[in-house]
Amino acid sequence: QLQASGGGLVQAGGSLRLSCASSGRTLSRYGMSWFRQAPGKERAFVAAITWSGSSTYYADSVKGRFTISRDNAKNIVYLQMNSLKPEDTAVYYCAAGPYAGLSPSRYDYWGQGTLVTVSS
Repeated sequence: QLQASGGGLVQAGGSLRLSCASSGRTLSRYGMSWFRQAPGKERAFVAAITWSGSSTYYADSVKGRFTISRDNAKNIVYLQMNSLKPEDTAVYYCAAGPYAGLSPSRYDYWGQGTLVTVSS
């Protein structure tokens, strides 16, 4: 089970940090990612990180603004979101799978989602 947290309401240009933790799984064994789903839209890839943290991947829409990282000692994965825009408003989900990838089908385990709302 994955638990995503850290969402909330923020003004455009602001920052939030999302966290993804697990009480039952050792996250260092998994590639991890963040996806988001805006109202009326499909779930979309945001960022991914390999199990070691040596490689990261980002959607073009968030490059330079978002940073994915992990602390394997604490069993937590983060998504630092800066310069937030209203179009970043969505429910954000963390996911774990054997490999880091861009497709939701790569991932076996999903968190419950945390809502991020960016006001203009």
